[in-house]
Amino acid sequence: MKIVRKTKSVEILNDVFKSSSNAFSVVDLIDRFKEDMNKTTIYRILDKLEQDGVVHSFLGIDGLKWYAKCHDCSSHSHFDTHPHFQCQKCGKLDCLSTNITIPSIPNREIDFAQVLLVGKCDKCIA
Repeated sequence: MKIVRKTKSVEILNDVFKSSSNAFSVVDLIDRFKEDMNKTTIYRILDKLEQDGVVHSFLGIDGLKWYAKCHDCSSHSHFDTHPHFQCQKCGKLDCLSTNITIPSIPNREIDFAQVLLVGKCDKCIA
């Protein structure tokens, strides 16, 4: 599904991911843009951006949904199969630049996988 209309709201959220390599929780995005758009609009736009291969989503340690920029993905397939790291002390979440190989399992078809590594970031270790 393509984003047909490039509304101001779509541009605002799209620019967040274009200008940063950070992952953002849906709660952070709702809080950040509560003056510009309601949470239903934010969820709808994030769903469209994910369907278009602009962002990918994953779950953090608290079950909260996070979004990060995709690389070389399209509306037909997501190629961002990489682990994520979340600091259990400060909550910061990063996409790791290490690709992983999803094993093939007999009699199963795997559509996607999520790997979340949990520990302490460099700032919290210091």
